[in-house]
Amino acid sequence: MEHSTGYLLAVDAVTRHVNSARPDAPVRPDRPRTPRLAPTRLAAAGALRRLADLMEPRPAAAPTCLP
Repeated sequence: MEHSTGYLLAVDAVTRHVNSARPDAPVRPDRPRTPRLAPTRLAAAGALRRLADLMEPRPAAAPTCLP
């Protein structure tokens, strides 16, 4: 076989993926997240929100009816 390493890695990855949905699959606890990027994320979110508000089109003016 020409690419035996790739084949073996693919078979292993597919096996892990298929078995991950089983009820008896091993559960790994989530790693605790450190809030070191929280201020940066909040600043980026605020900047993106202001940019979205600037780019959002204004609502169309209601037509006036003449009597």
